[in-house]
Parts: sequence; structure tokens; C-alpha cells
Amino acid sequence: MSFTRFAGRRLAEMTVTLLCASFVVFGAMYLAPGSPASFLLSGRSASPEALAAINAQYHLDDPFFVRYLRWLGDVLQGDFGRSITYRTDVSRLLADRLPTTLLLVAMSLVVVVAVGLLLGRIAAVRGGATDSAVLVTTTFAVGTPSFVAAVLLQALFAVKLGWFPSGGAGEGFLDRLRHLTLPAIALALYLIGMLARVTRSAMLEALDSEHVTVARSRGVPERQVIRRHVFRNSLGTVLTTGGLIVSTLLVCTILVETAFSIGGIGQLLELSTSTKDFPTVQAISLIIVALFMIVNLIVDLLLPLVDPRITLGSRRSSA
Repeated sequence: MSFTRFAGRRLAEMTVTLLCASFVVFGAMYLAPGSPASFLLSGRSASPEALAAINAQYHLDDPFFVRYLRWLGDVLQGDFGRSITYRTDVSRLLADRLPTTLLLVAMSLVVVVAVGLLLGRIAAVRGGATDSAVLVTTTFAVGTPSFVAAVLLQALFAVKLGWFPSGGAGEGFLDRLRHLTLPAIALALYLIGMLARVTRSAMLEALDSEHVTVARSRGVPERQVIRRHVFRNSLGTVLTTGGLIVSTLLVCTILVETAFSIGGIGQLLELSTSTKDFPTVQAISLIIVALFMIVNLIVDLLLPLVDPRITLGSRRSSA
């Protein structure tokens, strides 16, 4: 499939998916109990005139599809509405908090890729006791939820040892990196175990392939065999999990940001959900869906570069 045709098809698919996601995101909040009006009143009784004014301000009396089409039109212009909780534009809230979350996800992703690939490669190549030790370690990592890892890291490295701050996002780039170190590790722990296992399995499969046997029979040095024929051929399978890794990071930021009081969009989503802040929840949910789709598109574009046997538009594990 040509790049132009593939890009056009994926763009059409993303457009349809985002439209469907926007409808679900907008409608799901209205299926939940309660309403924005009840939150704004904070449990106080209100006169019919005051209630009518609130409903008119937020268009709560309009038919559902009218509200959806109005909201969708505003979103396409970059206007996500006004936060009910913070009484400010949702776009401004996102602009203030999104960079922190993206930096946290980026730091976690670096940790996941660096440590996960290293552990998986060591386990596959060395085998024996090393392989068993890696499997035990990754089993512990996979079995540790992000919020549990956050509490343990806080207790040890922040409270007891005092090496890192226990919360907050910090001020300035270097200080922010220091504040986000523990959250990034807590966020990455589960995915390190998952990626290490995927890498190990892919490399063990590649080690048993015919071309590796032929390379060894020709006297190619073992280190070169591992680098060129085993690790490289396993990258297609590893890269395929990239979308799942990033989507998991985006979802788990809700727990980690809340535990460390970071103030990113994850914590904002948790607070907005509890207060029925419809515009903020809808905006963040739609952004997460869009980021997930963009990551999957990038993975599809990179796969043919990593493994020439894979063509645009197809995903299959490297043999």
C-alpha cells in the first residue's frame, strides 16, 4: 500500500473514530447521576428562576443532540467550554496542566523502554539463573499496581530517606524533573515488567529462527548475531506494544498524579469527575483518545522501518 493511500485511509478512520468517541464522551457524562446544576447549588435549594438561569447559562434545557452539536462545533474551533468547578476556560486549564502530564509520561516512557528492553534482552541472551531472576522481578513489577508503587516509593525515598520530594510538580525544568522522578518510576514499574516479558519472548523466538542458525554456521560473531539478527528482528513485536504502553501510561497518570499531588490532567480528571465538571471531563477524555490514536498511527508508520517484512497498514509479529 502506498504511503498516500495509507495516510488517507488512516486519516478517515481517525476522523470517524474521533467523531464516535466525541459522541460517547459527551453522552456518557449525562448518564451519570446528578447534574452540573446540583453541584453549582452545592445542595442549597434554589428558586425556579435561579435554576432556570443556570440551565440557560449552560444550555442544560436544550435537546441532547442540540447540545452535542453545539459542543462539537466549539471543540472544532478549540473551545472546550467553561469549567464549572474552576469558573475558567477549560482550554486554559489544559494549557496549564497538560505539559506536566506529558513530561511525566515522557519520563516514564524513557524508563520503560530503557529498563524493559535491557531486562528482556539479558533474560533471553543469558538464560539460566539470570532468566529466572528477571522473570521473578518482572512478575513482581507486573503484579504491583501503580498506586501501590507510588505509596511505597513515597514512604521509602521521600519520607524515610528524603532523597526526593513527596509531592508537587516543582518549579523550573530541573526541579520539575526531580519532583517527577518518583511518579515516573511508579508509573513505569508495571510496564517495565510487561515490556521485558514481550522482549524476552520475541528474542527467544528469533533465536530459534533459521536465519540465526545460518548466521552462526557461517561464523558470524555471537554479539553481532544478537544485535543484527535477533534483537533487531524482535523490535517489530516490541514496537507493536507501543500503543498499549502509552495508553496505559495516560490512564494510570490519574492514580499517580493524585497520589503525588502533581496537578496534571490526570488529577484534574479525577477531581472534575467527582464534581460533575462536564466540560473538563469531556475535554480531557477526548484528548486522551486523540493521543492514543496518534501514538498508534506513529507505530504503524515506524513498523516498516524497523522490520522491512511489514508493509504499511499491516501489523504482524516478526518471525
